[in-house]
Parts: sequence; C-alpha cells; structure tokens
Amino acid sequence: MGTDRPDLGLYPPGRLELAAAAARDAGLAALLLTPGPDLRYLTGYDAHQLERLTCLAVPAAPGGGAPFLVVPRLELPAAQASPAGGLGLEIIPWEETDDPYALVAARLGLAGGRVGLSDRMWALMVLGLRDALPGTGQALASTALRELRVSKTPAEIAALRAAGEAIDRVHARVPGWLRAGRTERQVAADIADAIIEEGHSRVDFTIVGSGPNAASPHHEVSDRKLGRGDAVVVDIGGTMPSGYCSDCTRTYVIGTPPPEFAAYYRVLQDAQQAACAAVRPGVSAEAVDAAAREPITAAGYGDYFVHRTGHGIGLECHEDPYIVSGNAEPLRPGMAFSIEPGIYPGPHGARIEDIVVCTEQGCERLNQASRELVCVDDR
Repeated sequence: MGTDRPDLGLYPPGRLELAAAAARDAGLAALLLTPGPDLRYLTGYDAHQLERLTCLAVPAAPGGGAPFLVVPRLELPAAQASPAGGLGLEIIPWEETDDPYALVAARLGLAGGRVGLSDRMWALMVLGLRDALPGTGQALASTALRELRVSKTPAEIAALRAAGEAIDRVHARVPGWLRAGRTERQVAADIADAIIEEGHSRVDFTIVGSGPNAASPHHEVSDRKLGRGDAVVVDIGGTMPSGYCSDCTRTYVIGTPPPEFAAYYRVLQDAQQAACAAVRPGVSAEAVDAAAREPITAAGYGDYFVHRTGHGIGLECHEDPYIVSGNAEPLRPGMAFSIEPGIYPGPHGARIEDIVVCTEQGCERLNQASRELVCVDDR
C-alpha cells in the first residue's frame, strides 16, 4: 500500500483544483480527508488507516492557500513514493511528540465556516479536528466530491474494465471447485486465492451460498457441504492495484437443476437483460430498477426480489449512484454501477450481476462471463 505507482492518468493533478472549486460551491471553507477513497481519488495515495493522523487539507476559500498533506514522519516515504509525490503537493511530516490536529488547524488558519470531512473518517479524527477548529462547523466531504466521483473518466473506466476482466477469469475457474461433499468455506478459499492470482491486490468478499443458503443474498460462507442438485450463488469481488474494484455474481448448479429453479432462472436472465437495455443517458436510476422488476413481478416472483437492482462502483465497491426505487437521478455517461437482480424463494435462489457503464449510446457491460446457468457435471 502506498508504494506502487499505478497509471497517473487515474490521478491527474487538476483534481485538487476541481475539488477546491467544488468545496467552495458547496459552501465549505476546506476539505479535510483522511485515509480512504476520497484521499486516494484526489492524490493516488493509498494510505494506511492508523491512529496517527494522515490528513489532506484542501483550502477552498479565495486566498486560502494551496492543498497540503500532513503525514506521520514514518509514513513520509510511502506518501512520497505514491502518485501524491508527483503532484507538486506539499507533504508535511509530523513527529511523534507533535499535535497533528493543531498543525492542520494552524496551517489552515480558518476563523469560521464549515469544513468537509471524509464520509468514513474515524470518530477519533472527527473529534480531534472538531477540538482543533472550535469555531468551525463540520459537514460531509461528499457534498462537494460526489459530483466529481460519480461520473468516471476514461482512465477510471479502463481500470474498472480491467477489474471486470480479472473477476471474469475467476468465475471461469469456479466450476472446477464445485463438487458435492466440499464445503462452502473450502470453495471460498479457492476463490480467494484465484482473485489474487488473477491480478487483484486484495480480496474484498467471497459469497458462496449453496442450497438453502442461495436464498440469502449476503450469506457469505459456512461449513455446509455442497450436494447434488444444489444451486450455488457465487458473488465475488476484490480491489485491483489501481484501487478500482470488481464485483460479479453468477449462479451455478451441481448436476441437474430442480425444474422450478430452471424456470425462474430464465425469468432472472430476462430481468437482467431488460435492466441493462434500459440504461442510457437521461433515464433515471429508479427506471432501471423498475425495468429489472417488471418481468420478475409479472412471473409471480416479485416478493422474492428483496434488494435494490444495483450500486455504483469505483474506488469503493458500493458508492453512488444507487439503482433503486426513489432515486430519480438521471443517468449520465461515465456512471458505473451493478445490475444484479435476484430471485430468492427458498429452498434455493439465484442472482446475475454485471458491472455496467452508462455511455453516450447506452450500456457497456464490463463483465463478459456467461450468464447462462452453468450446470457442473459432478459424476
């Protein structure tokens, strides 16, 4: 972490100026960003989350000065070796006996206003900055950064495409691990190894739900043994060295599927295709959700589709935009998100998930693994 230097096209220097302008437009005097996706988005620095403060300060007020990055002395080499080191950004180390919160406050010199804090900042840092800036209100940094992050650049889409290709290669190997008598946990361990082998730097999740567990969308794994006739939902993802994430679900059957399962799997295929076909600029997120639900409801399975149709993806596996009823936001080119309808009636269930990008023409799928029901021969 922090020592690799991925394509600098993912982290252009102009982002800091765009972030300052966005913060100003949001009525913020500055952004204060600790380790996490916002810090990496603006600088490329994949910093360790520690009890020691690492904080990127982006002044937004006119004449507020240039952005600066405060880091613990022992983290200075990693910060300098990251893409942040090539941005012309001032990196200020602090010693173990220093008060880094006071350092940030003194350097900012704010007399009031509001600062935007990383949405996932630890409470330790939130309270430390509150005490160091007593006359300053606090808000979420996403009020400024959301609009920058929600539409991906061509470099970001290329990174997501590479992530999709990597997780597709893992799914291509999954049938070889699905054998009656093996446990979900054993299959998940094989998958986790493959996620790394196929190019990811980190495994984020390995959901392997077999038989009745396939009807629990976030089951993850157990010591249940796979059996003949089991449906197996495999939802897997990881983070690439670029920082961008993969997420893809396919459903498998060991041997011959139950007739009722095969019937609703065909409905699920139609629903996933309908949702992808609905994606285009100007269409609302909730309209895509509705497109996925219509064939499932018409076939009598509406009560068994129990989650939203999708979520945005980028430096986080789950981020804006969310493809769900009630979200009237129009889709824009560059938005990347999942399309993942599911049907979970028990004693089995199924889900098909692809990551897609809204383009000027419509929808580009970033996952190409077969969406046909894969029946694993276990003889």
